[in-house]
This record gives sequence, C-alpha cells and structure tokens, in this order.
Amino acid sequence: MGHVKGIGGLFFRARDPDALNAWYRERLGIGAGCSADADGPVDEWSWSTTAGPVVFAPFKAASDYFPADKQYMINLRVDDLDAVLAPFYEAGDDVITKEEWNDPAVGRFARVHDPEGNPIELWEPPQT
Repeated sequence: MGHVKGIGGLFFRARDPDALNAWYRERLGIGAGCSADADGPVDEWSWSTTAGPVVFAPFKAASDYFPADKQYMINLRVDDLDAVLAPFYEAGDDVITKEEWNDPAVGRFARVHDPEGNPIELWEPPQT
C-alpha cells in the first residue's frame, strides 16, 4: 500500500489569478518559481519549500477562527515572523496579532489577508 508523503498543491479560485500570483510572489516569496531556500531548486510550476510539519485540520462550520465566508485559511510556516510582517506594515496592510494566539511551546502567530480577502495565518514555530 502506498503512503501520502505531503501536500502536492493548493488550488483555489481567484477573481484575478495573475495579479494574486504576483502578490504572493512579491509579498511572501511563494508560488511558482520560488524557493524557500536560497540555493533550492526552482522551476516554472512549483514552489520549493523547506521540510517541516503541516497541520491538516477540518474545522467546525461554525468556527470563528477564520471568517465564516471563507472555506479555508492557509497557514504558512515562517522562520522570522517580524521580518515576514515588515512588508505588510510598510504597505499599511492590516496585521492582526493576539497574545493569546502565542505559546512558547507552539510558537507565534499573526494574521494577514491577500488582496482578495483570503486569510493567511503566519506561524513562527518555537526555535529548537
């Protein structure tokens, strides 16, 4: 029997896919042609990521953890939350942080939204 080895893609609808792809590449350095590591492989179709944990968790339909009108929220694992948030602050974007989200055993969190209103949770795991 085969085993699933990880997430192979994340596909979602967008009003303007080209503009949204450009925003994700420019703001977060993710998407086709990007690599999480400076010397990582790059191709025109995929984003080369760094290995690490992925939480796969359906939420109750009535959850208020992310907006009720959105069916998903992407969580991106980051190595330096403050540095990743800097361009959002510089652009005057809304950045949501709450002390109750942070836990030394789990890490630090912040919430931003892409130009189409999709929630993005940024997670800095604890340093090991």
